[in-house]
Amino acid sequence: MLQEILSGSAAVMSVDFSSAATPIVDLINSILSPLIAVVGALGAIWCVLLGVKLAKADEPQEREKAKMALKNAIVGYLLIFILVVVLRLTIGPLATWMGGYNSTLTTGTTSSSK
Repeated sequence: MLQEILSGSAAVMSVDFSSAATPIVDLINSILSPLIAVVGALGAIWCVLLGVKLAKADEPQEREKAKMALKNAIVGYLLIFILVVVLRLTIGPLATWMGGYNSTLTTGTTSSSK
């Protein structure tokens, strides 16, 4: 049996990944819209709080810290937004690619009988 497997006469089974990819894609699609809303709301609230902190800062060091924190928050907020847009644009082609990808695996069963 080992010689048959090594010689290539073992049965070849096709594996379809679409059954595994479909629930994952559906989960991502169902979570993405509420997640965008939550991240957007939290980001806006955080930026407003940092803006208030900047406006209330009396000392130059405190003002500079608040300015840097606000700048970092805005950059992070934009980065999250860009990544969500990229995810939305690529999830369709990735699902199509995974659905069309068939891999072959060699199994221990043989197609010929002795």
